[in-house]
Amino acid sequence: MSYVVTMPIRVYMEDTDAGGIVYYVNYLKFMERARSEWLRQQGFSQQTLLDEGTQLVVYRLACHYARPAKLDDILNITADVAKIGRCRMTFEQHATRGEEPLCRATVEIACLDAKRLKPKAWPPSLLALFDYLQIKRGHL
Repeated sequence: MSYVVTMPIRVYMEDTDAGGIVYYVNYLKFMERARSEWLRQQGFSQQTLLDEGTQLVVYRLACHYARPAKLDDILNITADVAKIGRCRMTFEQHATRGEEPLCRATVEIACLDAKRLKPKAWPPSLLALFDYLQIKRGHL
């Protein structure tokens, strides 16, 4: 069992290039928001984790762009945790327009000590969440 978050995002002028097509890096911004919402819907926030000495950062990213999104499109951005390691987690993310796939990404997140900026094991509160959601654990 995993918990998938889907966020609707409208494409605004600021998200596009001169041709009215979403600039490629903005998909990554949309996906960042969906990951933050995934965390928030689990009862956590980036700020709370920072206050407790934990920072989550992108460690690795692979992205495939299939079709362009355009000005005023409504996109659905998903975030789904696929795997958990000792101090990393992998999200599978998608951007769609209706049922049409536009972009997909695999995003690996690392857990860091917020002061030292060094990898650290997941805090007990997040480990309990991962256990509750029955997210597959393995080596990352």
